[in-house]
Amino acid sequence: MATNRERPMSHMTGFYPFAFSSMRNHSPFDLLANGSLFGRFGADLPKEMAALSVETQSTSSEEMVPSSPSPPPPPRVYKPCFVCQDKSSGYHYGVSSCEGCKGFFRRSVQKNMVYTCHRDKNCQINKVTRNRCQYCRLQKCFEVGMSKEAVRNDRNKKKKDIKEEVVLPESYELSGELEELVNKVSKAHRETFPSLCQLGKYTTNSSADHRVQLDLGLWDKFSELSTKCIIKIVEFAKRLPGFTSLTIADQITLLKSACLDILMLRICTRYTPEQDTMTFSDGLTLNRTQMHNAGFGPLTDLVFAFAGQLLPLEMDDTETGLLSAICLICGDRMDLEEPHRVDQLQEPLLEALKIYARRRRPNKPHMFPRMLMKVTDLRGISTKGTHYLCLCGTQYEECDKVLELYIAFTYSMFTFTYV
Repeated sequence: MATNRERPMSHMTGFYPFAFSSMRNHSPFDLLANGSLFGRFGADLPKEMAALSVETQSTSSEEMVPSSPSPPPPPRVYKPCFVCQDKSSGYHYGVSSCEGCKGFFRRSVQKNMVYTCHRDKNCQINKVTRNRCQYCRLQKCFEVGMSKEAVRNDRNKKKKDIKEEVVLPESYELSGELEELVNKVSKAHRETFPSLCQLGKYTTNSSADHRVQLDLGLWDKFSELSTKCIIKIVEFAKRLPGFTSLTIADQITLLKSACLDILMLRICTRYTPEQDTMTFSDGLTLNRTQMHNAGFGPLTDLVFAFAGQLLPLEMDDTETGLLSAICLICGDRMDLEEPHRVDQLQEPLLEALKIYARRRRPNKPHMFPRMLMKVTDLRGISTKGTHYLCLCGTQYEECDKVLELYIAFTYSMFTFTYV
């Protein structure tokens, strides 16, 4: 494994560090930007100005000598972006800023975005780290003087001029390469995670609803199911295009970091709101109290709330698979040997999910960022789950080592079996 490096937005040092996809070069929200500028500046000169001439009268007999043409003015140079110190494209919303920070600030204000910092609310913001913490980036925008009112005025101006502009619809067509990627990820997800309708659901009465203590029978059953799920997640990862081209150490690091995230996402997609139940991979169906007794404890309400928040998104298997892949292939994880290669693998996954989600819901462009925000929520729950499991009996460092060894063993076993 590579030596530890402190990486922004990783608020945990081992088990499931919080991170977000491909953050060094492109924020997932930047993928939504069309690159067009709000409004065009400049206007035609009045005809009177074009016809205007300056008459000169000579009071002497000296011959007028025409002056040489003046050189063109030098290109205007702006101060570096006040937010991230990248190359500025001009003054936007009151300060010199780059296109990235201008668009980020505009979207944040127009959509009333609320961000969370998972460190100490003092993250360094520069052109390399600007996409790693949206909370600190927005605070930096305000600190350097960006104006909310300027964004609102800009929006009102655009509304007035919208009839005069020709709006070109964004293409929702996947390229051949992205179409192939979507198909492979979707197939990998379906073959390692059966849908709810494919399962023969059954319930258990081993835990009475009124009990609140840990039910050892359910705990053992859940532990057994978790073991099987981890093996399926390893299988899913190995089927993702490009994943096995990473170093073995990086593959294990990514699996260890994202395992609980994907487990929780998969469980929550099998939520049945009418009965308020979750269905596991073998068809076992537990209600809220049974989930609590099975070992979820104080996390139960968080998990059920997250599952309820997924319902309005109406994600299909393909979107769930792509979101799982994005969660797994994340270049900001701790201890990666080649994070840039991980970023390169994640970028087409983000683009594929963006286009696929827009194609499914042409009238709901906000669904893609909402999906990505749910990944953020999911990882927060996973982090709390890590700490809770450690409180159940094993020290944090021991938990980390045990899981790493288990993932490595499962991975090597799967490699031997399937390769």
